[in-house]
Order: sequence, then structure tokens, then C-alpha cells
Amino acid sequence: MTAYIIRRIAFLIPVCLGILCVTFLLQAFIPADAVSMMYQGQATRQQAEEAMRIMREKYGLDKPWYIRFFYYAGNVLRGDLGISIRTRRPVWEELKDRYVNTMILTGASLVIAVIVGIGSGIVSAYFRDTILDFLGQAVGLFGISMPAFFFGVLLIMIFAVRLRWVPVLGKGDWKHLILPALNLGLIESAGLSRITRSTMLDVLNMDYIRTARAKGLSEPLVVLRHALKNVLLPVVTIIGLQIGGLLGGAFIIEVIFGWHGVGELAVRAISWRDFTITQAIILISAGTYVLVNLVVDITYVFLDPRIKYS
Repeated sequence: MTAYIIRRIAFLIPVCLGILCVTFLLQAFIPADAVSMMYQGQATRQQAEEAMRIMREKYGLDKPWYIRFFYYAGNVLRGDLGISIRTRRPVWEELKDRYVNTMILTGASLVIAVIVGIGSGIVSAYFRDTILDFLGQAVGLFGISMPAFFFGVLLIMIFAVRLRWVPVLGKGDWKHLILPALNLGLIESAGLSRITRSTMLDVLNMDYIRTARAKGLSEPLVVLRHALKNVLLPVVTIIGLQIGGLLGGAFIIEVIFGWHGVGELAVRAISWRDFTITQAIILISAGTYVLVNLVVDITYVFLDPRIKYS
């Protein structure tokens, strides 16, 4: 397995380089930049153009795109994500606290998605064609169909505005985390519930499950110990894929709930045309996603000892 892990880590290098190239080229050919946005409508045209020229020389924006790419790639390899043109602070200083906030929101949402999704999927499969099954499928269909931003507005109107159980916006204590985590977690739990139900239905009809019941084992033991263990493999795969959805969904949810994370900063950076921050956010988000999927692949061997990595 060690050789497999080394190969997978080596495979991440061209993936990250590809992401770096694509994101850089996209911003390199966009006409407007942060400098022009900063001086738009300020002073006279001649003064603004002179100020923009000085700023572009300072940050190397006057050089050809291929030279800027090699400078940027070299800085990234040294751990330097650059300087924000808008705030004139190191990008990592802008990102570090917000990245932690985004990971807190993503982690809390993932816990909710796993508990609700797997739990409802098991219940729906075990009580197949009953009211509990139909209710679980209806809730899952609702979660898949409901846009995250609209669901967030509903949560705010019901629990924050009318009932006043939780704060409306911002980031403070744990109460501020409840609504955004519920919003993101419940939406992502829908797909997890459907795949859990489908897989559990197949597993419950297998011979070893009937054998376990014939031995007199209790139903909770049969379901949780014998059936669930074999359901987890495809479920873990879906969870790994959903990390990308959670990270992407967090960008929208952070703006709706005023959660000071990477997503909120990304929206501001795009409106500012501050592509130094935008590039860093894309790189960090993509790096987090590929690392999570590496962990998922390694987890397979612990869930199913029959899997061997050559």
C-alpha cells in the first residue's frame, strides 16, 4: 500500500500544475484587473492612467503573461501565494483564518450529511415500501431538487426571523454555525440517503444476511454490524465526491449567512478583479479536494480487507 500512496501523491503533482495553468490563463486574458477597478472614476484620466501604470509595474502586471506565469508558479512552489492587489497584504494572511472557518463549516455540514443521509437510507431500506420509506424518499427528492440558496433563505425566515432561535447572520459562537451547517448538510444528505438505500436493499437480500438471521442474531446487530459494513464502501466513495460539493456549496452559503470564510472572500475577490486571491482560493480548494479523495482511496483497504493495492 505504501507504493500505491506514493504513486497517488506523485499523480497529484501534474493535477495541481494543471489547475495552476488553467486558473492563471483564465485570468491572464480577462481585460479588466484589480488595478483598473481600484482607479475607476478617480482623479483625472491622465492621473488615473499614470497611477495604474505604476501599480502594474510594481506587481509585474506589465510583463507578458508567460513571464508572469513562471514567476507565479515559482512563488507558489516556495509557498508564496503573492500579494493582494486590493488590500496589499500577503494572500495567505487574507486566507488563513477564513480557510479555518470554511473547514469548520464544511466539517459540521459533512457530519450532518453523513448522520442524516446514512441514517435515513438505512431506515428507508429496512422498512421498504412503508410510510417511513416513502417519507425518506420524499425528503431525499426535496433535498436534491431544492436550491441551496433558497433553502437558506427559508431557514433564516423560519428559525432566525420568526422563531428567533438562532442568530441571523455573522460568525460568532456555535449558534451562528447551526443554520449554515444545516443548510449545506441537509442538501448534501439527500444524495447520500438515496445511494445508502439502494445499496442496503441489495445487501439485505444476500445469503450471509439470511444466515445471520437464521443464527438468531438481533435485527439491529444484523443491520449495523453485518449489512452496514458492506454498504460503507460505495457510501464512502460518494462522501469523497461530495466534499467538492460541500466546498462549492460553502461559497454560496457563506455569502447568504455572512459566514466569514473562503467563499465570501472569493466572491469579493472576483468583484474586485483581485485574481491573486482568486487563484490562491482555487488552488487551496482543489488541493483540499484531491487530498480528501486520496484519503478516501486509502480508507477502502480498511473497510474491505479483500482490496489489495498492487
